[in-house]
Amino acid sequence: QVQLVESGGGLVQPGGSLTLTCAASGRTFSDYDMGWFRQAPGKERQFAAAITWPGGSTYYADSVKGRFTISRDNAKNTVYLRMNSLKPEDTAVYYCAAQRANPNRAYLMVRGKYDYWGQGTQVTVSS
Repeated sequence: QVQLVESGGGLVQPGGSLTLTCAASGRTFSDYDMGWFRQAPGKERQFAAAITWPGGSTYYADSVKGRFTISRDNAKNTVYLRMNSLKPEDTAVYYCAAQRANPNRAYLMVRGKYDYWGQGTQVTVSS
């Protein structure tokens, strides 16, 4: 089992920045690819960003590319999502997720391929 706990959400004005943190515990953090998904009210949970083990490759949804940066600190069992130039449409609950490292990179963007999920953290972008 891997337990994931997100933090860092909150209310921010358009154009502002936030950094989300996902702390992992339980089984070893190694050999897990990590992802961030988000779910806006009334919508399905959607892929935002992912990073492979041990951190060589990153992937982003087109909607966040160039504004969000995913990173990981394996010594601290932590994954981060730095969000810049935030827009009202970025408002959502953000979830951290983990899946066993897999050579098929397409799996990183598939919600059903993740084995563990955090409880989510709310991000609201509004003036």
